Amino acid sequence: MSLTQDTFLKSQLLQLECHFTWALRKEDTNLTDLLIRLEDQIDLEVGREAGVARTYSSLGFVKYLLGSYNEALSNLQRSEELTRQYHGDNCNNCNKMLMVTYGNFAWLHYHMEARWDCESYLNKLKEINEKHPPASSSVPYPEVLGEKGWALLKFSRKYYERAQECFRKALELEPDEGEWNAGYAIALYRTNPDLSSTTDCPVIKQLRRAVHANPDDDVLKVLLGIRLSAYKKFSEAESLVEQALERSPEHPHVIRYVGKFFRNKGSVERSIALLKRALERTPKSSFIHHQLALCYKRKKMSLFQAGSHHSKGAEIQRIRDQCIYHLEEATTLKPSFILAMSELAVQYGENQDISKAEELFHTTFQTAKQENGGCQVVTVYYAEFQQYSKRCEPLAIKHYKEGLRMNPNTVGGRRSTACLKRIAEKRMARNPNDGEALGILGLIHKENGDKHKAIEYYEKALSYVDDDEYLSALCELRLSLQ
Repeated sequence: MSLTQDTFLKSQLLQLECHFTWALRKEDTNLTDLLIRLEDQIDLEVGREAGVARTYSSLGFVKYLLGSYNEALSNLQRSEELTRQYHGDNCNNCNKMLMVTYGNFAWLHYHMEARWDCESYLNKLKEINEKHPPASSSVPYPEVLGEKGWALLKFSRKYYERAQECFRKALELEPDEGEWNAGYAIALYRTNPDLSSTTDCPVIKQLRRAVHANPDDDVLKVLLGIRLSAYKKFSEAESLVEQALERSPEHPHVIRYVGKFFRNKGSVERSIALLKRALERTPKSSFIHHQLALCYKRKKMSLFQAGSHHSKGAEIQRIRDQCIYHLEEATTLKPSFILAMSELAVQYGENQDISKAEELFHTTFQTAKQENGGCQVVTVYYAEFQQYSKRCEPLAIKHYKEGLRMNPNTVGGRRSTACLKRIAEKRMARNPNDGEALGILGLIHKENGDKHKAIEYYEKALSYVDDDEYLSALCELRLSLQ
């Protein structure tokens, strides 16, 4: 092929909408973990050809990234076969649903230096566009937008916002389509962890729409139940969860989210039993191992709160060992699992393996920086490690402050606020004129937007201590109010 021919062919390929043109970078995910999740998804979607076909198309791209071109080709062929089975005689829908897979075929053949095959798929796509012209040249087909949304959602947490936008655009074109409503609900659920708003929030509204559009999707019902329970809407939440569990008692995704629901509710033993059942079906699920670890952590905390740590020391250690085991499994299966890595480091600290904890925290900080996300989570966990395992309150305060300044409105920010407040109030109970404690309360009010209260505390703090940080913050606040 001449250079001119190759340039022309490449320009055509770059105009396609498919995995190869969606900027899915292997640096943004763990390919081994992604491969496991996609293969598990195929097993779980039996009987749902549309979902399985979509997953095979994504799997083909992952195989390409791993250098397994023949396996990639085989997966794309399976995707096409299942799409045709699902749509049967409805060739219009079938053709539009095949556009992404055909684009993947064209790119894969290009990389395999099979020019004739590459051009053949480009011609097929041209024919589809001519028979079914899109409503606008600037807006892709809703089928393409939807498939792109699902691919982004599966590939990396970094792409959740992009996935949300794809589903939103697809719903503008087809408002009642169940697949796009489900995808948009899940994307919103994952990108909006903040529970400070009301039950009338966009996440719950969209989850309700998705359940209405997909009445047989029990995973969506459980997600809605989990979010409703966070707003203390327990009656409706439990009804949805019990209904989903009754209808899909062996579906691992349903079981694992139901397990999370019961853990949040405080029914730890029931949660453990459900999660272990789910683990039997999907033994390589880092999510389930993490959820089990959190259950054992909750059990351990309950024994401590009941004052049983002296009489039941051996049982507490056994539970801690179980917690550590599942966290180690989760982080082995998914080496970039920031939350599980941070939790594991804390558990090592509780187990008095301080050097192992410090080493893991160092690795986790590095991973979070590379992932461009999760630094606040690691910072807050590291503060807890300093406070409870190393008994170093000054360093704990330093890192809680750092975590709070990163963003006060996230889970990590609110956790930092609560921990700093407890430390300050405990110190002031001993000494109402503790300048550092007053300064901590000043920072809390400053970061949470209460400038007048922050000024009041900083002024009090500076009457007892000479601190450049407090003085600088006070000057900044006064200037902002002028």
